[in-house]
Amino acid sequence: MKVVILAGGMGTRISEETTLRPKPMVEIGGKPILWHIMKTYSHYGFNEFVICLGYKGYMIKEYFINYFLYNSDITVELHNNNLNVLYTNAEAFKVTLVDTGLETNTAGRIKRIQDYVKDETFMLTYGDGVADINIQQLLDFHNKANKLVTLTSIRLPGRFGNLNINEEGTVTQFQEKPEGDGIWINGGYFVLEPGIFDYLKGNVDAIQWEKKPLVEIANHNQLAAYRHSGFWKCMDAMRDKIELEELWQTNQAAWKVW
Repeated sequence: MKVVILAGGMGTRISEETTLRPKPMVEIGGKPILWHIMKTYSHYGFNEFVICLGYKGYMIKEYFINYFLYNSDITVELHNNNLNVLYTNAEAFKVTLVDTGLETNTAGRIKRIQDYVKDETFMLTYGDGVADINIQQLLDFHNKANKLVTLTSIRLPGRFGNLNINEEGTVTQFQEKPEGDGIWINGGYFVLEPGIFDYLKGNVDAIQWEKKPLVEIANHNQLAAYRHSGFWKCMDAMRDKIELEELWQTNQAAWKVW
């Protein structure tokens, strides 16, 4: 089963990094966040990827073209341009890199990879979010739900700490980052049936997948939600990048399931 990753956005909210590289190439622990996402799927045996490229997509192409070389011990004989690979720890990934347009929205990007997934069930996620999701359990849930689309729903913690204060001004209870208001939101990590392309007819380049197509699919009772209560983090801004890096460096990276 193929895994499609949306990796074409401009990442304007993390411009400190994305003026130089596409957002999925921003590094955590010396590896692009895209690599971390792919490693999660690979851990569950899914190694065939279709990457939807856009902004600075050539950098993602160059990364994978040179991946084997960069992760190998080599001997180079300069006099005859001979290259011998002595050892490699390259991944088992098979990666298809598709230019889906610089300004194409998410629905348009998905439509443009239809020929690469053909008439098969496939998975889809965003190129900026990591999680400790059990991909096999997600797939089992999707098969049991028997819907066109399964999304992974997550519940974000509150942004601010809660204080209970008595009349004298004494804090009687403090809770840092409490659970949110109980609302489950879209966390990516989709499983999709090929029937979703019926909702992507015509020119959908300017349409957001999460708006019109997914809304229509839900209205037709064809959307299921797999509830994930574990770790999930989207690298939406620089503070998120710093937090993920800190988790990695202190061996607290919950998404590192491999």
